[in-house]
Amino acid sequence: MSETLVSKDVGNLLKRVSTAVQFDQVLVDTLPAASFSPAYNDGMWRNWRRDHCAFIERLASTVDQIPPAMLSELTRIATTCEPALVGKTMLELLALIVGGSCPEEDFASAKLFFGEIIRQLNAQSKEVPPRHESARASILRWLPVVDPLRIAQDPECAYGLLVGSAS
Repeated sequence: MSETLVSKDVGNLLKRVSTAVQFDQVLVDTLPAASFSPAYNDGMWRNWRRDHCAFIERLASTVDQIPPAMLSELTRIATTCEPALVGKTMLELLALIVGGSCPEEDFASAKLFFGEIIRQLNAQSKEVPPRHESARASILRWLPVVDPLRIAQDPECAYGLLVGSAS
């Protein structure tokens, strides 16, 4: 089994995601207006990124409260679940929280947030053998460094191919 994740690893993941979201805004700011659909709402997407960063940074400030048993469970998930599945689950939960569809206070700490990620993944995944990747390497693949919130893939945006994030 992979070396067990520690709170610093989770903190590094969250900081990396926040930085990637901020970089995404910088990248979008460099694109010419013609790159966007006429339906693109710059203010809305700018706020979406800002609100995600604010929430992620609040989570990062609480990673030391994650208990060792939960870190072991995150290690298991990191070594057995496909990173894309974990990332999708994480992104969907972030969107629900930031979008106001579920109370932020229910997930206001890294312990609560990752506890829900674990719960959801345990409910939907089958027991699989460990993948040949360390937990630390795997969690860094949960969300991409380019367009981590998948905004470029939204049909209203239309700039996905320019940033290399569209499928």
